[in-house]
Amino acid sequence: MARPKKYKISLTDDELKMLKSVMHKKKTSKTVRNRSQIIIDLDEAHGKVLTHEQSAKTNCVCMATITNTVKLYSEKGIEGITKLNRNVNSNQARRKFDGRAEARIIEIVCSPAPEGRSRWTLRLLEEQAKIALDVPVSKDTIRRALKKINFGLT
Repeated sequence: MARPKKYKISLTDDELKMLKSVMHKKKTSKTVRNRSQIIIDLDEAHGKVLTHEQSAKTNCVCMATITNTVKLYSEKGIEGITKLNRNVNSNQARRKFDGRAEARIIEIVCSPAPEGRSRWTLRLLEEQAKIALDVPVSKDTIRRALKKINFGLT
């Protein structure tokens, strides 16, 4: 015998339209699209209702994602599903090395190597970046930036 559902989902017509419009926008993240599709699949007011297992299988997510999404919807509603709450300490918030800094580093790398050297090294670039950017940047950050644009030091 199956356990009774703890949370019941029944969307209004406006909420359904909103979720579908969010799903069709180009800038919507995959997480928000999945959450929206899960809620639409489990909606009891409109059309065919899928079970949690069926929804997990059709959306290619695990059961924990389904239960967490349903719980999030029941607590915060549509707004909770359509917004991604990023942590203040996430990588995007802590990023010191933006596009301008990367461009400056590339400019330095393309310039002639320092006197007495045949080419730039990461340590030399780290020292030069301190001077040029006024922000201490690690050699690993410089390496990642150069690797991202497929730029070798040789």
